[in-house]
Amino acid sequence: MGQNDMYRGFWYAQALDLDCALAPPLEETTQADVCIIGGGFLGLWSAIRMKKANPRLDVVIIEKDRCGSGASGRNGGLANNWWAKYLSLMSICGEAEARRICEAAQSAIDEIGNFCREHGIDAQYRKDGWLWTASNRRQHNSWRVLTESLEKYNANPFRELSADDARQKSGSPRTLSGIFDPNAATVQPAMLSRGLRRVALELGVRIYEKTPLTRLERSKPPIVHTPRGQIRAKKVVIAMNAWGAQFPELKRMIVVMSSDMIATAPVKARLDAAGLKDGVCVTDSRTVLNYWRNTPDGRIVFGKPLGQFAFASKIGTLYDRPCPAADGITRELRSFYPQLADVPVVSSWTGPLDRAMKGLPNFGYLGGHRDIVFGIGFSGNGVATTVFASRIIKSLVLEANDEWSNCGLVEQKMKLLPPEPFRFVGARMVRNALVKKESLEDLDRDANALTNFLTSLAPAGYVPKKVVKG
Repeated sequence: MGQNDMYRGFWYAQALDLDCALAPPLEETTQADVCIIGGGFLGLWSAIRMKKANPRLDVVIIEKDRCGSGASGRNGGLANNWWAKYLSLMSICGEAEARRICEAAQSAIDEIGNFCREHGIDAQYRKDGWLWTASNRRQHNSWRVLTESLEKYNANPFRELSADDARQKSGSPRTLSGIFDPNAATVQPAMLSRGLRRVALELGVRIYEKTPLTRLERSKPPIVHTPRGQIRAKKVVIAMNAWGAQFPELKRMIVVMSSDMIATAPVKARLDAAGLKDGVCVTDSRTVLNYWRNTPDGRIVFGKPLGQFAFASKIGTLYDRPCPAADGITRELRSFYPQLADVPVVSSWTGPLDRAMKGLPNFGYLGGHRDIVFGIGFSGNGVATTVFASRIIKSLVLEANDEWSNCGLVEQKMKLLPPEPFRFVGARMVRNALVKKESLEDLDRDANALTNFLTSLAPAGYVPKKVVKG
């Protein structure tokens, strides 16, 4: 294991223990029907979906490191559906299309489980639901504007819990209230990534690892250049997550920021006694979100986006180093589980995410080039989202005139983020203001006017700032 691998956390270490073999790098000039840039969830699901639809299609994936080594293998492993995004979706594409997209995102949860069973992938898949909680008085009923709208359209999957039930299910004395959605799951994301890679290879997808993109020639057909080779492809797919910001058309759609995670030593008996005994996803109601879950061997994995922004979206090795926010996240974990104060934190890591203003991905054609398809802006919610997003990618690549190529997420009129240096400076100011405001709310205190103004500029969380009237 290389030094960079150490900084990707124990998810990644577990996956490499099972599968250390690298696909060879590209060292020739070749041709393909489809070249996918990026070997994470979006690239792998898209390749598999296209090959299953047309086994004769020649699909190639290039990956700058190992498949799954980016955001796909370093996230919290929470596979949530999109009913929490319903109001944001309505603001983009209306109620009927928002419902259809949410139903597709919901179906992705079972699709992951079925896929793992069919192909013998031990991704520690557990469909035990999502607990959305309030961890201070100000957060109580923060979801009500969403659930009331869902009730209006007879689409509400959430069940309100008593305070005692919510506290018991989370195992945390800080939980004051909560709602529960049974249709969510947790996975070991790096193991899922490596399993997808294996299936893609078995289907005949050509994969080249340690093969970064050096230049994309926007010719017809486009040509993908790498350090020691090139691919002339009829269609190119940009499935690069935050790394897609190297393209000017995509850069201002997102801000590249980190989400930072820690993992404890295993204490399964104590977690079971506290009530955190299954694979439930748990979040609170902050914008600077606290999210956590347990693992089958009894660890708590706890995350929060407290780390670094990438200036001009240049990632480099920024996220391949020790987590700079580990101490702050450890303090947050201890505040939720004071009964586990003696349990050591044994791993911390960080990874980039592509945060869009509405927290929703965008799909389309790069610079209007119909042979170059992109998907970007998953905002840290890509574990399940990429499954149904691969349907959109497939339809765009195969030029299908169907419900996915015409989906409301394709060619959105997105609110663009400001150029540098304003994006970097502004993002830090807004995030710091959010942390300050939400820390004051823990004490049931109000922030000052400047702090409230800065937080009003933040990207949407689960509930948008402006509610759609239906």
